[in-house]
Amino acid sequence: MPRLLRLLLALLPVAAPAFAQRDIGSVEVIVNSKTVPVRVSADSPELNNLALQAFSSHGRYRLQASGYAYDIRFTQAGRFQVKVDVSKGGGGGPIASEVATGTSERNALFRAADFAVEKTNGMGLKGYFASKLVFIGKSTGSSEVCTSDLFFGEIRRITSDRADALMPRWSPDGRKVLYTSYVHGFPDIFLIDLATYQRTTFESFKGTNMSARFSPDGRRVAMVLTGSGSTEVWVSDAQGRGLTRLTRSDSAKSSPCFSPDGSRLVFAQEPGPQLYVMGSSGGPARRITSSAISTYCAEPDWSRANSGKIAFTIRVGGRFQIAVYDFSKGESEQVSKAPFDGVEPSWLPDGRHLVYTARSASTNRICILDTETGRSTPVSPASFGAALQANVCAP
Repeated sequence: MPRLLRLLLALLPVAAPAFAQRDIGSVEVIVNSKTVPVRVSADSPELNNLALQAFSSHGRYRLQASGYAYDIRFTQAGRFQVKVDVSKGGGGGPIASEVATGTSERNALFRAADFAVEKTNGMGLKGYFASKLVFIGKSTGSSEVCTSDLFFGEIRRITSDRADALMPRWSPDGRKVLYTSYVHGFPDIFLIDLATYQRTTFESFKGTNMSARFSPDGRRVAMVLTGSGSTEVWVSDAQGRGLTRLTRSDSAKSSPCFSPDGSRLVFAQEPGPQLYVMGSSGGPARRITSSAISTYCAEPDWSRANSGKIAFTIRVGGRFQIAVYDFSKGESEQVSKAPFDGVEPSWLPDGRHLVYTARSASTNRICILDTETGRSTPVSPASFGAALQANVCAP
């Protein structure tokens, strides 16, 4: 198989299998001994529904009307402000209170809920409810770049190219988005400033320009280019200048991602592919996955909250699932076991949950996965149509 074709197969979403699969829905698990029972309520139906939706997605919590450990109550406190009061169950008295201000009432509710999570989870987890998504949506019939909050509110379509777009990625400050588009007939990398919606060409060399991703400090961008004649990992500054080639081999490569401190890169490389780690300024690459977990390991995402964990896609039993590589153990573990494909993981800021694309024979939906339990909760509504390749921006 030609090397460029292998690259494209590694970079583009894998085709859905031809056999029938169960419709995408929640994957429930029973882990009551490891969950915190809470009562969640709000003073308006809209806020109440949002609060219940948020806490229902969190694998650390179990919603119940009695016998709860904490009572979490939300009230409107002003324009784009929501107050949260956290009390112990059984009349144990107040624990914490906070007024959260957001960019909208929804955002304020999620920020208040994140505060409640940090006061009650007992594991040192950060909140993730106020995160933002950039993703590929196909509601118009073509692949366009869209943004939304984590629970698919405040959706904005930021491209109207009517051309294949893929792999959108946030800048760390949430003000810009990098993505690849075939709008000019070739896979070029573009940058969109969300304050002005101005689009500029980031890289447009002969061949393939894909997988662009910012470093955690926003000063560098890693990407895959084929302009040199082979598929290689390159790094530039935040404006696409000062390109430096990091890899030199004939093997196809894809999906470079920086470590939280920016000192290393993980990427997928043929044969397999398998995952490799190298210094972000160059040097030898070390393979970290093996065929013991899967002969196919791709689409890595390095957790910003836990520098010792990388989520990635594996192929197992004729289906695709999500796995996590743990540096402290030097091994990988499959963390999703859904009756449908799971691909394209992106960590949420607590280092426990992630979003991924759940794919059946008929559609794609974005879901939240609890990597501790395997519990999966759809967040993109079926009515929206296909949604995939989500990338998370922390609040």
